[in-house]
Amino acid sequence: MTDISGKNESALREAICRFGRSLFERGLTPGSSGNISLRLDDGGWLVTPTNASLGFLDPARISRLDRDGRLLSGDKPTKEIPLHGALYDSRAEARAIVHLHSTHAVAVSMLPEIDPRAVLPPLTPYSLMRAGAVALVPYYRPGDPAVADAIRGLAGAYSSVLLANHGPVVAGDTLEAAVFATEELEETAKLYLLLRNLNPRHLSPAQVQDLVTHFGLTLPEHTHDH
Repeated sequence: MTDISGKNESALREAICRFGRSLFERGLTPGSSGNISLRLDDGGWLVTPTNASLGFLDPARISRLDRDGRLLSGDKPTKEIPLHGALYDSRAEARAIVHLHSTHAVAVSMLPEIDPRAVLPPLTPYSLMRAGAVALVPYYRPGDPAVADAIRGLAGAYSSVLLANHGPVVAGDTLEAAVFATEELEETAKLYLLLRNLNPRHLSPAQVQDLVTHFGLTLPEHTHDH
């Protein structure tokens, strides 16, 4: 079985482990937190198991699910399946999802002043080019199926979502794209916290529009005027 980039399932399993270890080793998701999934051509998924550290994944034990979410092989999957499923359902182009408990993004999710339609202001061009606008989803217990309804309520407008008091969930058309976007979101959250209350210069609406036009970005309309 291959995905859109032509990799077979064995290579995809190895890629999940490689990226997971990289994220873990750099402290972007501690302990057994975080999860990664890939959607395959047959509609099924590869997904990291429950209670598994992203730094110590075994390719053979990664959960293989069918298109209905039934476990076909590997260990029991993460309890965050509803979260991943909702984002895949609402963004047809998504082929990979990364969910982390990265420190700075979680911290920003707890701040009272953030706009749930655009959690982070346009600080850098790459924050928009990689992660896009970021929506805030209210707090739900980890694994709560109700989070799926909240994500579907965003109607696919966001590839990056921040779960309040929990962490980011980012979709991409490849695993690499999802990982890079998650990393960019974390760095932008760090910048936001460093600059908070210092009145930093954001990208202007005209500069944001230039990025949208030049790179073909799709952003919710209100992002341009944030």
